[in-house]
Amino acid sequence: MTTLVIGARGSIGRAVLERLVAAGEPVRASLRDPAKADFPAGVPVVAADLGRAETLRAALDGVRKVFLYAPASGADAFIEAAREAGVEQVVLLSSGSVLLPGAEGNAIAEEHRAVERAFAGSGLRWTPIRPLVLAGNALNWAASIRAEGVARLFRPDAVTAPVHEHDIAAVAVAALAGKAGTAGILTGPGRLSHQRQVELVGRAIGREIRIEELTADQARRRFGPSPTVDAVLELTEAAAAGGSPATCTVEQVLGRPGRPFARWARDHAADFRG
Repeated sequence: MTTLVIGARGSIGRAVLERLVAAGEPVRASLRDPAKADFPAGVPVVAADLGRAETLRAALDGVRKVFLYAPASGADAFIEAAREAGVEQVVLLSSGSVLLPGAEGNAIAEEHRAVERAFAGSGLRWTPIRPLVLAGNALNWAASIRAEGVARLFRPDAVTAPVHEHDIAAVAVAALAGKAGTAGILTGPGRLSHQRQVELVGRAIGREIRIEELTADQARRRFGPSPTVDAVLELTEAAAAGGSPATCTVEQVLGRPGRPFARWARDHAADFRG
C-alpha cells in the first residue's frame, strides 16, 4: 500500500518519508522539480504541483495513503484527484491554531480552517495533524546569530512550547497507521520564553547571543508587511499574555515525552554557527 509524501523536501515531510522508509513501507515522494530530489536510495520521485491539477493524477496513481501539507491553494484539485485515484487515507499537516481559543479571525488559523473544511466535506478519510509552534521557527534567527551574534525578537517574553519536527513526523506516521488521538494540538513538553529559547541555542553553539527587541512596526518592516506576518504577531502577543499552551498529545500518541527545545537546539546547532 504505497504512501505518497507531498512536500518531501520540507523538514517535516522529509522526516515522515525517512520514518516510512525505515519501517519498510512502500513510499513515493513528490516534488515540483524532481531534479532537486535528495532522498534515500530507492525512493521513487514524481513531479506534482498542487497548483497544476494535471500533475496530480500520475503522482497519485497506485497510491492509497498521502501525507500532505495544508495547501494555501489547490486543495480542491487535490481532493478531486485523490477521489479519482481511490486514495483511502490522507494525513493533513494543519495548524494547532485552529483549536486555539482566541484565534478566531487570525489569518493563519482561518487559512487552515478553510482547508480543513474542504477536507471535511470531501468524502475522503482524512486526519489533521495540528502542531502549534514549530521549533524550526527559531531558524528565523539563524542568519543574524551567525553574522552578528544577535537575535532580533518581537516580544522576547512570549512563552510557547515549541515542538520538534521529528515528533510531528512521528505523530503523522502514527496517524497514517490508523492510530487514534493524533488530531489534538501538538506542542513540545514545556513552555519557554523566546528569550530562554535563544539562551538554549547559545548553549548549544557555545556562544553568547544578544537579544534586540523589535516593536511590532519594526517586525513588519523586517519581515515585510503581510497578513501572515500580522497573524504571527497576533499569536506572539497572545503567547506573551499566556495564551500558548503545552499539551500532552505527543506523549499520549507516542508513549514517550516529546523532545525538549534544548534537544532541538543541539540537533540544529550547525544552522546557527558562523
